[in-house]
Amino acid sequence: MTRMLDETREAPAAVARLLASGLEEYRTFGDFLRLNPPTGILTLARGSSDHAAQHTGYLIMARLGKLVTSLPMSLVTLYHANLARPGLLVMAFSQSGQSPDLVDPMRYFTKNGATTVALVNAADSPLAREASRVFPLHAGEERSVAATKSFIGQLVAGARIVAAWEQDPEFTEGLAQLPRALEHAASADWTAGVQALTPVDRLFILGRGTGLAIAQEAALKLKETCGIQAEAFSGAEVRHGPMAIVEAGFPLLIFAPRGPAQAGLIALADDFRAKGARVLLAAPPDTPGTMLPLVPAPHPELDTVTAIQSFYPMVEALSRARGFDPDHPQHLSKVTRTR
Repeated sequence: MTRMLDETREAPAAVARLLASGLEEYRTFGDFLRLNPPTGILTLARGSSDHAAQHTGYLIMARLGKLVTSLPMSLVTLYHANLARPGLLVMAFSQSGQSPDLVDPMRYFTKNGATTVALVNAADSPLAREASRVFPLHAGEERSVAATKSFIGQLVAGARIVAAWEQDPEFTEGLAQLPRALEHAASADWTAGVQALTPVDRLFILGRGTGLAIAQEAALKLKETCGIQAEAFSGAEVRHGPMAIVEAGFPLLIFAPRGPAQAGLIALADDFRAKGARVLLAAPPDTPGTMLPLVPAPHPELDTVTAIQSFYPMVEALSRARGFDPDHPQHLSKVTRTR
């Protein structure tokens, strides 16, 4: 058994620890944000953490009506742009909290009076030390290069901030019940994905809304652990050019969880099947054409979290089926330091 699979299966317990901790800190921060609405919101992240940041940003925009920008860190680290503004909220997402291109902008924004938040697994990291508020992920040590339980922890920590800020009882209760759903999702049968993707060398992965962040995370994991050239697109964007290279047998993985985007994604799956493409539809089990069953979360907007929980064991098995070691992707290391 690989460390990646072990850590993937640890995610439900890690989320339970996260949800049991920091009750006062999240509540206080939610109160602060309602009393002091930010004039702007920035996210700082790289790799998998950036997908978690995008997921949180979409929730903030959709549920709270606040605009969120993913900051190119080079604006601070290389171009030294004057970005400091009163009332900024800056949220950094990281597993290790080590990379200078996260630490340096966090130091800059904290020094210039922004409300800075680190959602980080290493609570004693340089990133955490530079933030004005820290929300640890409580995922425990993650040794596999491919992040799994820490990514799921980032999704949940981001959603907790949204819940504390918005104070929607249904969303808050959905988060509280999430660990049980993740346990079911971890054992969902996605063997059809392993069988279909073992021989491929390229595919598209589609999603919309918060599901696009999950599609991007899935594409990254397929690249780094399986050597597959996987590209993620919005279900709307794929019609603007990328669709032209889809031919008979071309593989697509489509994430269609519950929500406003689901009907369009299911219709898109039908369109691609009509073109002869090989479509792997990840959707609730009662959805026609579903090959990869999605376990419903306690709240529909958390279906993305259970979706990636089911995807991780599948991609770990696919990596081994293709002759790779998912714990040690080629040319990669656990901590990446960039500027």
